[in-house]
Formats: sequence, structure tokens, C-alpha cells
Amino acid sequence: MSHQPTHGNYHGYYTKRAQIQNADPRLAHLPSAFFHGKRVLDVGCNEGWITCEIAQSWRAAAVTGVDIDEALISAAWKRRRNIWSLQRPDTSKDDADTQMGVQDEGPAAIYFPASCLHTHGPLPLPTRTDATHAQFPHNVVFRAQDWMDAAVERYDVILALSITKWIHLNRGDHGIRACFAKVAASLSAGGYFLLEAQSWEGYTKAKRMSATLKANYQTLQLRPADFHDILVGIGFERETSFDGEGHSSADGVFFRFHSDKDVADAMVGMVCRVPEKVGCLSEEINRQALLRLSGLGYVWVRPYS
Repeated sequence: MSHQPTHGNYHGYYTKRAQIQNADPRLAHLPSAFFHGKRVLDVGCNEGWITCEIAQSWRAAAVTGVDIDEALISAAWKRRRNIWSLQRPDTSKDDADTQMGVQDEGPAAIYFPASCLHTHGPLPLPTRTDATHAQFPHNVVFRAQDWMDAAVERYDVILALSITKWIHLNRGDHGIRACFAKVAASLSAGGYFLLEAQSWEGYTKAKRMSATLKANYQTLQLRPADFHDILVGIGFERETSFDGEGHSSADGVFFRFHSDKDVADAMVGMVCRVPEKVGCLSEEINRQALLRLSGLGYVWVRPYS
């Protein structure tokens, strides 16, 4: 019986997207210091491509990737070790240019040829110390779990990229509301939520994967266009948005950018943060959505300040 990714747990997802380089084009639209020193959660991390990139190239303090599929988590651990083996050695302490003020070029994720992995296997991981615990590869871990059922933990940034459709189809309207409520409960004061929601049109094909998804689909009243008001209703605040270069956009609310062909053709973004005191979720979570932006994905972020 063939594997049915009824939770969006596609195997070989990034290979099918023809994403060869380490950098995900969606992250390229964020300010350069966005993840610096942050505790980050990647919900539905798949094989850990973005999770590892944030840990390796964006200098996050600690990154956790969770996925419901144990095989994908196993692949994520393997990717962590593989890209550690391929990255440039840290020579900053001995580099004369660094001492003269020349900026380091970063970890260079594909410094060594990939053939080294096939010929010699991955390198052993370095020993974890107090000085290196917040550095790659020690600053990233993976868990095989359904995050919706896991205990609440605190993070500075939470990513939910292309997973809302699957939560919505598996858990219904109540489930997607509960997901956003848990995000709010899991974020530290002023935390950031990055959301890429799939369009409603994509639900039609996905529901065919199982009788359960098809039955749940028939009960759905909410649409992805409603997510904006749900988030605002549970305490997220709108702030200035930024364009593809990381600059403030003229309208101060939305921005639109055109991404590579292997990503959605266009996404609409809004900058949001959780205020220091979030309002009562039980009263606000059922707030009737008014905004309609059907067929568009969302990226909810707050620029680093």
C-alpha cells in the first residue's frame, strides 16, 4: 500500500521542489537578523531543510523541528549531520583578515563537494560544550510528534509553513482555531509567528487522500482568508510590513512579492507580534472573520528591532 501523506508529510518534498541549494527563497525576504539569538520552533518541519538553515545560517540560539512522521524526522537528523560535514570549517579565530576587521562569509553550507559524503560518509559531530551549545549543529533538534497534542513550550519565533491545510482538514474548524491559540500561548511576549497558509483551492485535491479528510472537508466553514481576523482576534498585533528587500512597504500593512517558480507565485504578508498581555482566548477565539483574501497565502512576521 502506497504512502498517503494525509498530514502533508510528503517524503522527498524538497527534492520534488527542485530546491538544490541550502537557502530557501522564502526566508530570503526576512531581515538578516530576524532569527539571531532566538528560540525557534518549526512545526511540520518535514526533512528539516528550513530548520537546519535557520540554525546554521541565521544564527538562531536554539531551533526545534517537529513533524508527525518518524521517517521524516529520521531524515532530518541525517540532514543535520550531512550539512555539518559539508560546511566550511570555522577558521575565524585564526584568520588574519578577521583580526583586521574583514567580515567572515558565514558557514558556507556547501563548502565541500557532496561526493565526499558518498565516498567517505559524514564527519563525526563536534563535542558539545558550553561555548558551542548555541552553534550549529548543536543548536538544532528534531522531535517526532503531533505538536497539537504536545505540551506548551515557549519560543521567540514559530513557523507554520504550508501546514494549515492539513491541520484544517484533519481537525476541522475547531482544530485550526486551536492551532492558532496554541501558537499564541507558546510565543514569548513580542514573539513572531511566520505563517504560510495554502489556498482554499488546494483543499479540493488533498481531501481525496482519505475518507476522513473528505468528510471533514464537507464540514469546514472557515477559509484561509479568515485566518487574518482569527489571529488579530486572539491578540496578534499588526505592525509595519516590509517588501522583498526587507524595507518598510508603502502601505504599512501588506506586501506582495514574486518568488521562484518552485514556491507559490505570490504571497501576501502582514507583520504581527504577540503583545505583552494577550486577551482572553476563550472570548475572542470564536470572533467572526470579516476579511476576504481568497486564494492567497500569508506570511505573518514582525521585523527584528
